Amino acid sequence: MVIFHDIAMVLAAALLGGLLFWRIRQPPILGYVLAGLILSPLTPGPRISDVHSFEVMAEAGVVLLMFSVGIEFLIPELLRVKWVALIGAPIGISLSIALGLGVGMLAGWPITQGIAAGCVISVASTMVLTRLLVDCGELASEAGRIMVTLTLIEDITVIVLTVVLPGLGSHGASYGEVLWRVGKAVLLLIPVIAVGWRIVPRLLARVEKIRSDEISVLLALTICLVVATITEAAGLSLALGAFMGGLLVGGSEYAHKFAEKTFPIRDAFVAVFFVTIGMLIDPQTWFSDWRLVLLIAGLVVIGKFVVWFGVVRAFRYSVDTAVRVGAGLTQIGEFSFVLAQVSRQAGLITAGLYHAILAASLVTILINATLVKFLRRNPRHSTAPVCAGVTE
Repeated sequence: MVIFHDIAMVLAAALLGGLLFWRIRQPPILGYVLAGLILSPLTPGPRISDVHSFEVMAEAGVVLLMFSVGIEFLIPELLRVKWVALIGAPIGISLSIALGLGVGMLAGWPITQGIAAGCVISVASTMVLTRLLVDCGELASEAGRIMVTLTLIEDITVIVLTVVLPGLGSHGASYGEVLWRVGKAVLLLIPVIAVGWRIVPRLLARVEKIRSDEISVLLALTICLVVATITEAAGLSLALGAFMGGLLVGGSEYAHKFAEKTFPIRDAFVAVFFVTIGMLIDPQTWFSDWRLVLLIAGLVVIGKFVVWFGVVRAFRYSVDTAVRVGAGLTQIGEFSFVLAQVSRQAGLITAGLYHAILAASLVTILINATLVKFLRRNPRHSTAPVCAGVTE
């Protein structure tokens, strides 16, 4: 069948790309993106016949990665950064949108296009960020906790923006619909979390008595997918639901065992996710709209760094933590693609800006990985673990 031929090509290309970038001491995720560019229908050479199938597989990668992140997080650790998340995140997102609007006005864009561009750049890639944090051993650090919590708030914000942005195109946002979707999500999730918090650890403990790793892993994955499906039905993201499922499993004394068993599956789908990103990027836009690509990349890398550095410092965190958070959020990814597509369908942004956003995502991921590597080489942090793929 064609799909198995495509899967073989994607996995082989991801393997070669990952090995190449590991060899040159760069994050393997960049090799995965390069593999996607090579296999893309938008580039000459070998190509995949059905990109959509891999977009579905990429969603599985997001779910599994966020599930493993949720397992490693503890509720008390999240509560330690609640104020910068609940207050700082909306401030940072608003400043990012204002930044896009301001630059858009200077560039002569319509106001709605500037707002849409600001919304797109305001959302960092949860997938890219968590992958880098896991590889660098930074997930449990203070900066890592802040970054992950901020991106989870951004994921919730995406739901609101997907309703508001089309309303801007029709000159009248349905604020009632926004409130209804958010309220419905909260009302649905509270009982799910409450019930799960009491039942899941007991259920996992009972299954462990069977002493079957296969059954235990299947149960953990079932919890992950069920909670993720519920959050999607509530209008929230799969990633957020998978993270919540991980938190529920993380309350069990067998949590780390479940995490280790799911890591190989997770990493394979994560590779597919980044290959899929590469498939969506049109290299022609690098030449035809290079100024626009550089503008979007500059807004993300420079503008967002300044915004998040200022927000974190405003909550009295150290300069080092603020620098790390600012550097970690200097990229855009999967949810930015969603907002860009919604904006394009609503007539808020041009086709050129849409493709420039996709190209800028690759540029910002590359710069973001380089910044993380640079911070890990800082002598002040020489005792910390080195990022996978970026060893000296």
